[in-house]
Amino acid sequence: MDPAASGVGPQAEAEVACHDGSCEASYPEADAISSAPSTNHPPPTEDAEDVLDRQHSGKAAKHQRGWRRIVRNFTPSWFAATMGTGITSILLHNLPYNGRWLLYISYVLFALNVVLFVLFTFISILRYTCYPGIWKAMLRHPTQSLFIGTFPMGLATIVNMIVFVCVPAWGGNTWKLAWALWWIDAAIAMATCCYLPFTIMAHQDNKLHTMTAAWLLPIVSTIVASASGGLVAPIIPNEREALITLITSYVLWGTGLPLAMCVLVIYFLRLTLKHLPAKEAIVSTFLPLGPLGQGGFAIMQLGKVARTHFKATNTLPAAENAGEILYTLGFLIAIVLWGFGLIWLFFAVATIYRTPRFPFNMGWWSFTFPLGVYATSTTMLAQELPSAFFRVLGTVFSVAVALLWVVVSCGTLQQAWTGEIFFAPCLKDLEGREERGKRYLEGGKVVKEV
Repeated sequence: MDPAASGVGPQAEAEVACHDGSCEASYPEADAISSAPSTNHPPPTEDAEDVLDRQHSGKAAKHQRGWRRIVRNFTPSWFAATMGTGITSILLHNLPYNGRWLLYISYVLFALNVVLFVLFTFISILRYTCYPGIWKAMLRHPTQSLFIGTFPMGLATIVNMIVFVCVPAWGGNTWKLAWALWWIDAAIAMATCCYLPFTIMAHQDNKLHTMTAAWLLPIVSTIVASASGGLVAPIIPNEREALITLITSYVLWGTGLPLAMCVLVIYFLRLTLKHLPAKEAIVSTFLPLGPLGQGGFAIMQLGKVARTHFKATNTLPAAENAGEILYTLGFLIAIVLWGFGLIWLFFAVATIYRTPRFPFNMGWWSFTFPLGVYATSTTMLAQELPSAFFRVLGTVFSVAVALLWVVVSCGTLQQAWTGEIFFAPCLKDLEGREERGKRYLEGGKVVKEV
């Protein structure tokens, strides 16, 4: 029916359509204009539209200055910095050829990591509290949502250092702090590993050439949590509680590693058929080292714990040597994963060598954690083998990670000072909805969401 014949103007028609759910953008100014009959209130003049434009621009500019700009653009990828800082402190603490001065540096990095993690968590809470619409936009973004997995992995590095440093130094009930934080970390990691891959299936239109190794981030979080569980279990006085932690860690390892292998197959297919990633994402070629290195470390550490706790708790009583078998299988799986990681390390180094100049971004933190957990797997093998080769190689990898941490930290500080690094791609989705709402306000037409 013709709107003019029915006495309903275009603004009122737009309002009805919006109430039917075909327009998601809502503006108070638009409601005020469309609520009255068109015969009494004609469409706004050009001067009124200019006023609305200025109001809209003023509000947008307000949130792009000062602390508001930092908060709005503070993406989950910042927790990759806590992962890199945490793994560097762990490597320096457990270096095969160590010195007291290196231990002091590891303590400083541990304290810095705790401060960064608390600060980043506070800013993130502030971001999603002040701008709740960003949470949904971030979850639906094909790349930014994957970095939620960096949060539990950053927390796991803190749990590990509490086990290495605080429990021996403070004693008492300090183990309860590590155990409680580990359960929180394991729950978040499991939720991340289950939900985020499902969003890739359900809400994103993916193509093979758009696939990146960042798909591994939410999956690796459970592998990292399982490795932390293997470190926490031995410090728990109650053997039954330690056994629960051990079995839970095996389950976490089982949820993460096989799924990570599936992603590696897809990623290898993407690299072979669609060429190397773009320069902006070239550093992500190091990410496959994450599940392989941490998976090897985790299964070895869990095997060491099973060797002692299975017999003490009478687990699998029909098999007297069940713990010994798991320990042996853990070493076998770890050495195989280490060898598989070696080929991915070659691919990553060759890719970086072939691309000599690529821009700095938060993705550079991919240099540190994946190579760092591969170094922990190497040093663990050195402890189990009478091999100077693995001890030297583990030391070389650890020093390389420490140097890379210095380089990436300097680059991050420089761009944080200039403000270049505060950029959230997921905000484009929100701005797009605001622009569609603005067009509705100006033209009196309904813009349907696709």
